[in-house]
Amino acid sequence: MKVSGMLSADLDMAPLSIAELEQRGYDTAFSAEINNDPFFPLLLAAEHSERIALTTAISVAFARSPMTVATLAWDLNQYSHGRFSIGLGSQIKAHITRRFSMPWSQPASRMREFVQALRAIWQCWETGEKLAFEGKFYSHTLMTPMFVPARKEYAAPGVRVAAVGPRMTEVAAEVADGMIAHGFTTAKYLREVTLPAVERGLNAAGRERASLDISAPVFVVTGASEEAFARSKQAVQSQIGFYASTPAYRPVLELHGWGDLQSEANQLTREGRWQDMGDLITDEILQTFAIVSEDLEAVPALLKARYAGLIDTWMCTVDAGSHELQTQLVTAVQAK
Repeated sequence: MKVSGMLSADLDMAPLSIAELEQRGYDTAFSAEINNDPFFPLLLAAEHSERIALTTAISVAFARSPMTVATLAWDLNQYSHGRFSIGLGSQIKAHITRRFSMPWSQPASRMREFVQALRAIWQCWETGEKLAFEGKFYSHTLMTPMFVPARKEYAAPGVRVAAVGPRMTEVAAEVADGMIAHGFTTAKYLREVTLPAVERGLNAAGRERASLDISAPVFVVTGASEEAFARSKQAVQSQIGFYASTPAYRPVLELHGWGDLQSEANQLTREGRWQDMGDLITDEILQTFAIVSEDLEAVPALLKARYAGLIDTWMCTVDAGSHELQTQLVTAVQAK
């Protein structure tokens, strides 16, 4: 199993962050679009690293046009010597329409076309053939020599698509190089919903399973002391409670018979009681969504026992507390 680590969003800290991730043996560093631009930290990461792969997990596709993303991804991939792949997510309707003031419709179909548009743009730049992409949501038919990137040392970047529901998962497997599962998922959901959808998407494109990397930010509750374990548990319960409030993620809960939890959590958001969300997460729910162990050294074996064959890359957000322990954790997960 490969391991991906989160890059610091603080631009002052990004060079140190990427150096630590590379020294600890991570396969990939990812930058998330939360309350910062996801691309700036990766530019610094590319400058201050040599081996580690770089990606966004995720950048919001529908907040941008395919041409904007194509240019950003191309430049980062060239500057990083071919180490960059773009990770795209749809976000949800409220954020796209009300936060970004961009159009929303048929997200799975729109994402398929978005990725196809990226590939058409890159192919135009690589081969010099006419840009003639015309779809239902996006149209790119103009590319004059002045706007073709001068640097073409490396092939086009890889593309990863974040997915929760079956339709988006099918799209990811059909047109992308990787699929990013949401942290709010379970082994049962991956096995019974995600992987069958992956197979449908792969079959539609005539692809093999080995051509698609499936990554997931699996929750882990652990700590080097009782106090650290308690803090970790509280933080993960709060995060799971927050995700549970989102209607789009209700099917994950319903698969386990916990559909009413979504309504309860959503009501807390309406009342502004964000701090109470973690109280809804019982130990049974916690242990279903997270690897829970007071022994950090047991985490790799527990992770692989639950997710081997389901995911290819673990997106690690665990802080082991020291450079040595973090390196051991990464190495143990990567070991066959």
